[in-house]
Amino acid sequence: MTTTPRSPRLLLLTTVLLAVAGLALLGMPHGQEPSAPAPSPATQATTGGASAAAEPPAGKPTAPAAATEPSTPSTPSAVESALPLHGEGAAGDQVVQRNLAAAWPADLPAADERVLLAAGRALLRADATGVGRTQWPTIFGDSGQTVAPAFATARFRIQAAIARRDHSPHTAVVHLVWAGTDRGGTFTDLRITDWHFTRTTTTKGASTWTPQPRT
Repeated sequence: MTTTPRSPRLLLLTTVLLAVAGLALLGMPHGQEPSAPAPSPATQATTGGASAAAEPPAGKPTAPAAATEPSTPSTPSAVESALPLHGEGAAGDQVVQRNLAAAWPADLPAADERVLLAAGRALLRADATGVGRTQWPTIFGDSGQTVAPAFATARFRIQAAIARRDHSPHTAVVHLVWAGTDRGGTFTDLRITDWHFTRTTTTKGASTWTPQPRT
């Protein structure tokens, strides 16, 4: 178990205060009761807010008490918030990505993860903004050309994305967190969308990840 080292500045202030108190007691006439000095901020920090000692009997000044070891200073919590504040912007995206990856550890080969992430991002962008819908005819069909996009391309941003197995080695899900401004001008972030994929094998033995229509 380690302890926090004492602050040199705090120890120096405590030593000076104790020396002054000792000189005041030595210079006081014999038999006169010393008045209790008001606790200074440094003394309070040193004693950690402990209650004052009992007043010494009249005519018998005592030597100043030894400095109490300062309590361990409180430090800001190292644990980050699970999610940044709404509206924080791109500055909070790294926090979202880091916490998302930590909550759901990687379980796919790196090559598969890269393919799935690229496909998941493209699908989300096509679904939200209409850009690239023709690349996915089995997902959007004819409606990809007739349904107006719900979000403006300029205000669309993917904040975080991970690809993980979905109950078996042959199925996967891309989990995306994103932000965007809808056609009414309302901006919202930390939206969540999942795209599911299945692994298919071609006649030549190559495998590909095929996206599944959203239900």
